[in-house]
Parts: sequence; C-alpha cells; structure tokens
Amino acid sequence: MRFLGFEITRAKELSGVSGGGRSTWFPLIRESFTGAWQKNHAIRVEDTLSYWPVFRCVSLISSDIAKLGLDLVEEASDDVWKPTHVSAYSPVLKKPNNFQTRIQFVESWLQSKLTRGNTYVLKQRDSRGVVISLYVLDPTLVKPLVSELGEVFYELNTDYLSRLTASNIVVPASEIIHDRWNALYHPLCGLSPIYAAATKALTGLRIQDASSKFFARGALPSGILSAPGVIGDDTAKRLKEHWEQNYSGENTGRVAVLGDGLKFERMSVTAEDSQLIEQLKWTAEAICGAFGVPVYMVMGTAPNYNNVQSLTQQYYSQCLQILIESMELLLDEGLAIKPADTGRRRGTRFNLDDLLRMDTMTQVTAIRDAVGAGVMAPNEGRRKLNLEPAKGGESPYLQQQNYSLAALAERDSDKPFEKPEPAPPTEPPGDGDGEGGEQTELDEEERGLVVNAGWAQASKTWRQSWLKCAGMRSY
Repeated sequence: MRFLGFEITRAKELSGVSGGGRSTWFPLIRESFTGAWQKNHAIRVEDTLSYWPVFRCVSLISSDIAKLGLDLVEEASDDVWKPTHVSAYSPVLKKPNNFQTRIQFVESWLQSKLTRGNTYVLKQRDSRGVVISLYVLDPTLVKPLVSELGEVFYELNTDYLSRLTASNIVVPASEIIHDRWNALYHPLCGLSPIYAAATKALTGLRIQDASSKFFARGALPSGILSAPGVIGDDTAKRLKEHWEQNYSGENTGRVAVLGDGLKFERMSVTAEDSQLIEQLKWTAEAICGAFGVPVYMVMGTAPNYNNVQSLTQQYYSQCLQILIESMELLLDEGLAIKPADTGRRRGTRFNLDDLLRMDTMTQVTAIRDAVGAGVMAPNEGRRKLNLEPAKGGESPYLQQQNYSLAALAERDSDKPFEKPEPAPPTEPPGDGDGEGGEQTELDEEERGLVVNAGWAQASKTWRQSWLKCAGMRSY
C-alpha cells in the first residue's frame, strides 16, 4: 500500500523496542516510588508542565532556537559557508508543511524532544521522491520496532493533522526523522529532562497547592478544638459544625468566643516555619540544572557583571549547542542533501548571529576592528548592522604602509641600517694659476660680482624655506 509517497505495511514479525527492562515503550507516567502508579501517586508529564520552572525551561529553549534563521548553505571555500537556494531542498525548509511556519515547526520539534525525549518527523514525498513536507508527530502515537535482521521500523497510529488516516501503519526508518535525547536505556528510547526533574516538579506543585489553600484561609493555620473534659459525639459534631460554619472559609479571622474551657490549638506549620521560599527556590534550581538552563534566565536574578555576549555564549555551549547541531545533522540526512555539481558540500545551518548578539557599542567596536585589520570587508560589517552595502565595499582594506613579513625580511637582508664608510679626504687646492690646481687671481670687479651672486643665491634659498614653512608658494 502506498501512502504519502512511500510504501507502508502492517506490523508483522516485528518486536517493540524494549527499554529499561520493560517489554513495551517507556510509560508516559513516571512513578515517584515503586507502586506509585497503583496508588494513584504517579507523576504525569502534563502535570509537571504546569509547574512554572518546567514550563519556562521548555518554552525558553524551544523559542530561542526557533527564532534563529534556518538556511541551506553551500561551501564557498574551506570551512566558509554561504547561503544558497536549491529547489529540491529550500522550499521545505522555508515552509515545512501546510499548517505550520518554520518557527512553529522548530518549536514543535524541540518541545516534543524536551518533554518526551523523542521527536518523530514524518516525510511526505512527491512522485520524484523529493521531500516536500515534514510533519512532527505526536510521540505518544509512535512506537519504534526492530526486525530480526536489525532493521528499524516505526508503527504509526491515526493522526489526521499529519494525514495519517489509518492505524498501526508501519513505515521504514528512511521515512522518519527520529531525534532522541539521553538514550540511557536503549539507542532508540530517548529520555526527557523531566525524567530527572519530575519529583522536584511534584514537590513544587504540592507547595503551591498548600500555599493556595493556606492563603485561602486568610493565612491562618488549621488546628484542633479541645475541651478539658469528656464530651459526647453529638456535642463534638455540633461544635465542629458551628466552628467550620462561623470561623472558616470566608469567615476566617472572625473573633471566636469560647466557653467551658474550650481551647483551639493549631496543627499545621506556617510558611515561615516551613521555609517555603527556600524550598521553591531549590526545586527551581534543580529543574534548571536538569535542562541545562542558567538559573538566572528562569529566576530573573542576573549576574553582577554586564557582558551579554559572555552570558549568551555560556547558555549556548551548555544548553543549546547539542540541540542545534543534532537538528542540523538530522535535517541533512533526512532530506538527503547532496553536494553541488562542483563537488562543494551543502547542508542546513542555523544562523547563530541571531542568538549571540552583542550590545550596540561592543558590536560596532568589534566590526570596526575587524574591518580595520582587513579581516572583514566593510560591506560585511554593514550587513551585520542591517545597513545596505556601499559601493566598493566588497573587498577588505589595509593601509598602504603595511608590509608583509616577507617584504620586511627582504629589506633587512640588504642591511639598510648599517652606517656607510666615510669618504676619503681630498687634496687641498693649489696656490698658483692654471691647470695644476693653481688658484687664479681675480680683479676687484670680478670679486664683487661673485660675492653679490652668492648673497643673491642665499637670499633666494632662505625665502623659499620661509615660504615653505608658512605653507605658501613662491612665484
């Protein structure tokens, strides 16, 4: 039978994946102690999600990754990737299915993984075998199967939103993208962080419930009403009904007049005695630790130092990086992205610039230094500031006086800083006239002309020097 572009079959001669010693898929209910399920004390995932630290961690992680741009990239040079468009892959990355945007699709993917430990994405193909739609399935309706030959299949149940109109459909692993986390018991069985934080969430829920009831009574503890002597059952019942009717609920806090030695003694402890705030803080910190989220991002108490980029980098490396890279790799394999005709690699990649943002002053300073050092072209820096490219700004620039180390080494090989040897002394001029170096005798008129010419030349030189210092030209 062909369905959604692939062959399907009924489950035959396949065994369900076992995990943790169980013969079936991991239960959706976690027991806080052995036998808790039979006593109706089990912890359901839906209940833990109502505790605010769990809700905040799941929504924070999924929304932070979903807001990152997801692009198809191609290798332009060694370890340098550029966004590209390929008709076989780009459309499904931009619009995964008919009812979800890219952000909603990524959120559904991560929320399933964070709350259930597993994400199952069903592929829909066209007649060419190209994936045209992706559907995140309800993890409670999917069951991994393994054949005797070790082949992996998935049993799918009815899910009309994902266009699965039949039940017990078995599809091969090539038609499912299975993203799993913390596969501690079986390679195909992922575990959510809620598995480790369930009891903390239950404790927090019980504290909140007790606080709600406590303040509903006007913040007054419950207690017992005692008499000094023996009283009958009828009298005790009448006193109890009278007390509850007149001094509980909306009447809490009213003045009670007691006689015959009646005495009221409180039984429960106050919020101060039970250290309520410390208990709630401890449960929140434990849950943040299970999810890998920095506590200040949930509790709202930021560190004293102000370095947004360093804090975000820590959050990325400790919490988000493994989720982001796993999703990129699974999309590359699930969409069967092939290299370009030139042999250059292709793949999917989230744009981390949308996450690792700096404050404006630090960002401008970093871009200025990168452009000034010739690492980045001016238009690349302008693009990071969401500015249009400038003419001639596509190439990195350096100042003209900068020289390479090779050029400097070649210059130094000629010993340019070595002092030259002094010139040899010249012979003094002769005393006589004529060719033997003898000085000729000048008459008085000729000597006057020579002196005047020397003074004229010296005056012209001084004037040119003065004009040059004054920034003027001589004419």
